Amino acid sequence: MSEPTLLTVILNYKTPEMTLKAAAAALREMKDIAGEILIVDNDSQDGSFDYLAENAQLRGWTKSGRVRVIASGHNGGFGAGNNFAIRQGLSTGQAPDYVYLLNSDAFVDPGAIRTLLEFMQAHPQVGFAGSQVRGDDDVPHTTHFRFPSIAGEFEASIKLGLVTRALKNAVVPMAATDVPVKADWVAGASLMIRSRMLDEIGLFDETYFLYFEETDLCLRGAQAGWETWFVPQSTAVHIGSVSTGMKTWTRAPRYWFDSRRHYFLKNHGRVYLIGASLARIAGGLLWRARRVISPRPLGEPPRFLRDFVTHAIRANLPGRRPRVPKPYSQGLPSHRFAKDSK
Repeated sequence: MSEPTLLTVILNYKTPEMTLKAAAAALREMKDIAGEILIVDNDSQDGSFDYLAENAQLRGWTKSGRVRVIASGHNGGFGAGNNFAIRQGLSTGQAPDYVYLLNSDAFVDPGAIRTLLEFMQAHPQVGFAGSQVRGDDDVPHTTHFRFPSIAGEFEASIKLGLVTRALKNAVVPMAATDVPVKADWVAGASLMIRSRMLDEIGLFDETYFLYFEETDLCLRGAQAGWETWFVPQSTAVHIGSVSTGMKTWTRAPRYWFDSRRHYFLKNHGRVYLIGASLARIAGGLLWRARRVISPRPLGEPPRFLRDFVTHAIRANLPGRRPRVPKPYSQGLPSHRFAKDSK
């Protein structure tokens, strides 16, 4: 069997210094792996592209042919940016056997990339494999999950131990584990994907600007018979939400609500979407009633429930239609991603 090839994609948005740090760690870990690193500036418009290109050249990365820096020319979000990168393929024009997505604020530990690669090589039914990530404070992050559901929406919003125990199989975040475990979906901070599967199911749905795009892609993979696994032996530090600003949200952005709505509507239909939204609202109201009796942190951005209800109502007003998905389902170009990729 020939050595597998890997395309590592790092998507930058206004975090060029961190992107270079992430690329340096990835380059170290790809020393004995055939492939390249592709850094994509996702239309930062702050000088990031020039900074990345200049520094990659000064470090000798581009001369070696192991690193390329390109610009997307348009910020269509996380999925669109990664799709743009994946479509570039390797600089030789050949198809990589695997694509590895690494956040610009994620720094792989020794062996992290090789561990995912060997796991996927050993398990040909696996389409996605994700790492265990932790914050810079060494606190583990949850990166493997169950698919969202009506029961899961209620459990997440009511925040009550009794309900969590009763709906344990619907709780979206999965329990910590020290051994590889099958999951419904894994986070895209450090994620390896089999190219042959992408050729079959297509790339990210670009209707999602941010959030739910990995969930949707893993669901399409599962529907086509591919498995998703969490591999905790592969580890990385993830600063988390640096480019998205999630940790400093004073209000949840509209694109989060849009993405959630699109996920349920696309994959389960309007009736299920309404049921999931009502479950989220009911749980949220009960949680707020409990806080009146026993004050505790809200655990979500200010005015979240009000914004949630407002978005749900406006999205269903007469004349409003869901955004039309872009042609993510066309799959990968056949000249770059052959059907017989390993």
